[in-house]
Formats: sequence, structure tokens, C-alpha cells
Amino acid sequence: MIEICALASGSNGNCYYIGNESDAVLIDAGIHFKCLIDRMKTAGVDIGKVRAVFISHEHTDHVCGAYGIGKRLCLPFYFTRKTFNNTRGQFRPAEVRFFEPGDVCDVFGIQVHTFGKRHDASDPCSFVVETNGRKIGVMTDIGIVTEAVSDHFAQCDAVFLESNYDEDMLWHGSYPYFLKQRVASEVGHLSNNQSFELASQHASPALSHIFLSHISAENNTIEKALAAFSQIAQNVTVLPTSRHEASAVVRL
Repeated sequence: MIEICALASGSNGNCYYIGNESDAVLIDAGIHFKCLIDRMKTAGVDIGKVRAVFISHEHTDHVCGAYGIGKRLCLPFYFTRKTFNNTRGQFRPAEVRFFEPGDVCDVFGIQVHTFGKRHDASDPCSFVVETNGRKIGVMTDIGIVTEAVSDHFAQCDAVFLESNYDEDMLWHGSYPYFLKQRVASEVGHLSNNQSFELASQHASPALSHIFLSHISAENNTIEKALAAFSQIAQNVTVLPTSRHEASAVVRL
């Protein structure tokens, strides 16, 4: 059995739970300890199974809870050296282990496959978590779909996939022009259409669930993100995530 859940997903905080019967990992720590505990209780997933936290990059919405979570739970945090060196001091946890993009890290028999991506951070990475013969991807904060992204996506049984913005809402919205350019750039985020293109072209027959993730509050809606994936929704369960509450828990 595998349990997967987005505990938080959005520009104000990101944290994803992937576990089996006895052990689990978190991807990113963009929420504080009390929020983490509250959301895990609400979702019905066990904080006692979490053995490690993997950090994708140093932006505050992915790392602001690292120090407090590490202190309270005495967990190791996995960073690349560049990401750790560019993380603000007040966010740095005490127990740190380093990896290089492309490494496979073993955590109590859970294999965490790491790979680089394009984003405006020092050394951004995404992850595929493998346990019980299944692979779960966490692919957010991606400016462009590289070969590494598409190759890893094609291996997934389920994936947290960025669907950050609707193109019309972004370009006709209130963001200043420089920020619109940043979001839509090759080191920004994936639009609904870009995410759908990745899923429609590279999904394996084994892919059963897509969690639409990092949905912008200003430049997107859940309805627009879901509508973009309507053509594959008969074959894959497509679920939204939220910045305000834990997602549905999927058990595979």
C-alpha cells in the first residue's frame, strides 16, 4: 500500500507526503510545524512514519518550515549543497544530508530519485519516490519540460504536477509585466496547457492519478486547471490540490 497526499501546494507553501505501510518521506517543507501536524491529522496520515524531508530548492514557500520541523521531529533533511548554501540561515535544519542531482537516495527502503529541472533557483531538483513497486513524481516549479522531466514523468504511477497558470489570466491580469515574464519564462512555471501537453504526450499506461499542483491564486482557477485536463480525465484520475488544506489521500 502507498499513501500520497499534498499537505500544501501553492505560492504560500508546499509540502507533499508519500509513504508505505511503515515509512514515509516529505517533499519540501514550506509550511510550519503546527500547520504540518494539523493537516496530517486532518488527512489521516501518520507523522510518526516520516523518516526524511527532501528540499527541491531554496525559495521560502518550499523551505520556511524546515528548521522547526527538523527540530521537533529530529529528521534528516536532504539538500543539494548549492540549495543549502542559498537557504536563509533561519530556515536551515540541524541535520542535513547532501545529494547531487541524479542521485538515488535510500530512506528505509524508499528510493528517492533526484533530477535537475529549470527554475530560477540555485540548483532546483524534482523527485520520483519509489516504493512497493510504484513510482510517485513530485514535479512543480518547472519553467520548461526538459528531457529529464519528460523521462521521469513517463515512469510515474501517480504524480504531483505543476499546473500553475492560465495563459489568458496571466497576460491579462494585474501582475507587473516583469513578473508575468518571469512566470512564463523557461525558469518560471508551467501553464495549464504546458502541463497537459506533458501528460498527454508522456504518460505511461500505468499512470492512474495526477494531482494538479502549485495552482496560482491570481492567475488560475481550479476549474480552469481541471478543464485543461478534461481530454485525459476518462483514463486518469485528475485531482486538484490547495494552498489552504490537505488534498484527498490516494492509496495505491
